[in-house]
Amino acid sequence: MTPDYFTGLDLHKRSVTATTLDAAGTVVATAKMPCRPKALLAYFAQQPGRHAATVECTSGWYWVRDALADRAEGVEVDLRLAHAKGVKAISGAKVKTDAADAKMLAHLLRTDLLPEAHMIADELRPLRDVLRTRLRLVERRVSAQNSIARLLEKYNVQDVADLDAFGQLQAETHVEQAELLHRQIKRMESALVPHLVPDADVQRLLRIPGIGKVCAFSIRLEVDDITRFESDRAFFSYCRVVPGADNSGDRVRHKRSRDGNRYLKLAFSHAGVRAIQYYPEVKAWYHSKKRKKPVAVARALVAKEIARIAYHVLRKQEDFNGQFKGKPLSRTKKEQWPLLASPASRTGAGGDSGLRPPSAGMGSE
Repeated sequence: MTPDYFTGLDLHKRSVTATTLDAAGTVVATAKMPCRPKALLAYFAQQPGRHAATVECTSGWYWVRDALADRAEGVEVDLRLAHAKGVKAISGAKVKTDAADAKMLAHLLRTDLLPEAHMIADELRPLRDVLRTRLRLVERRVSAQNSIARLLEKYNVQDVADLDAFGQLQAETHVEQAELLHRQIKRMESALVPHLVPDADVQRLLRIPGIGKVCAFSIRLEVDDITRFESDRAFFSYCRVVPGADNSGDRVRHKRSRDGNRYLKLAFSHAGVRAIQYYPEVKAWYHSKKRKKPVAVARALVAKEIARIAYHVLRKQEDFNGQFKGKPLSRTKKEQWPLLASPASRTGAGGDSGLRPPSAGMGSE
């Protein structure tokens, strides 16, 4: 159903500027208000009817989504996320003010020219944020570990015990920080397990070569709805497992691009490395590519094939067929945690929760 009004929201930390157009493109309302749900709802309540609104996908859009989803005061608004980079490419206006930006967003929405960003399902949003926070903690832990290595390199020694008292103090501080971060990382993983392990898509992903628990969680939460990708090529581009193009005239070149989802790039890159380590068929295919291409490119090709498998498994809602590039894999994953137990064991006596205990030596694969 066609909306009666189209509103652009230019969101900042303390204020939000709104401009509303009717179906003919005439400005019917504009206002600058504090970042408060009641103020936003009151603005939309001034024009009874069907509303469509858009806000750029910056870090502050969560509260806007939550406020408009409550439908308080009889306000019903279809909110869409605008892709920040795409909007800048389209609306390079000479005069840039909050009111002008809000009006441009409203105009793009009304004319169906808005470059949309995907809005994750509300129930998955907090889980994704926890997983992204976990990654930041992993990066900090690696930084602490690297600081110890640089300290040893600075004094050209092999062990922390060979440092002087002040050097040992620095090293001990880094060790304590790394241990604290490790405990926090495990806490976050444990909190995600009961919400994600029972998910059918996670179960399918876990059977793919190289994809372990955390990788499966990342792919599930970052992809959200696989049907938004019309083909595996579109999925590859979003996952950043293929290079960009820098073609001009007769010159054809590839280039690195930051467009896409960096979390999926990390997940599939890690899965590719693990698949090469644990699966002879994947390793043989990787070496065949490495003879002709640089190591980084050969690894990227493996990551791309893992992404291809994940796309079709999720798209078709079918279990992995146990093949890589048309060849059956000699190694298959065992029925172990975090894969679900059989229905019989889940409903058996003793109140079994259906989750099997961790298996020793499972590793990251």
